[in-house]
Amino acid sequence: MIHHPDKNYIDPIPVRIYNQSAYCAHVEEEADGNPSYHDIKEYLLKGEYPKHANHIKKCTLWRLSNHFFHSGRNLYRRTPDSGLLRCVDAKEASKLLEDAHAGTCGPHMNGFALAKKIIRAGYFWMTMETDCIQYIRKCF
Repeated sequence: MIHHPDKNYIDPIPVRIYNQSAYCAHVEEEADGNPSYHDIKEYLLKGEYPKHANHIKKCTLWRLSNHFFHSGRNLYRRTPDSGLLRCVDAKEASKLLEDAHAGTCGPHMNGFALAKKIIRAGYFWMTMETDCIQYIRKCF
């Protein structure tokens, strides 16, 4: 308990520390043949969690799915200003990285600027900033 100057007591806030990282940190580059957003797309379509998901992954998947919108064959991520970013798989993401960085419209920018440029173009994937920074490191 923490003693407050007004003689009121404030209950401590419980903080949980997990040994395993969050769900979105475990996004693999299509190791199972499915894009990184496959679980979110299936959850939005069917309303069912993956079979391998424990309670923490289910909560994280539910929380992540609030930011996504499914239309036709595409999955879109909602932005705070009510815009939509189309989710892409790893193959399309690598093409976008190359075109935006060194293609006809690319001025060899840093990782965060590259990620922002791809977002302005209307595309999204879960590990965008990390992939952009790693791509920039390989470029030099």
